[in-house]
Amino acid sequence: MPVLARTFEAVGLSTILVTMMPFWAEKIGGPRTLAVEFPFGHTLGQPFDVAQQMRVIEQALDVLATAVTPGAIIHSNEKWPQSQKEAYKMWQPAKPSPVIAELAPQFRQMLHDKRKKYDESR
Repeated sequence: MPVLARTFEAVGLSTILVTMMPFWAEKIGGPRTLAVEFPFGHTLGQPFDVAQQMRVIEQALDVLATAVTPGAIIHSNEKWPQSQKEAYKMWQPAKPSPVIAELAPQFRQMLHDKRKKYDESR
């Protein structure tokens, strides 16, 4: 997404990235970012909660209109009604697929190494 955003920005179109992964938006360099603390797949909020989804969209438009610093990352004040642990359990299947079971430990290690390297560079 940030690559596409930078392409649009280069021709004069302003963009906003709404993401659950602001760490990666910072690393990759999105022009403007609204960070949300929601489970994956629910970027704008809970299913059928139009009021919450509209609040997130309004926040994103506000960031789009007011962020003056390139790479600005603003954290949304919207809260998911469940703890992250409960939401994750509801989102994930009880048993991972064979591919995920095989790749997840490698992916976790890669993220750990990248975060450690990032933290050391700060």
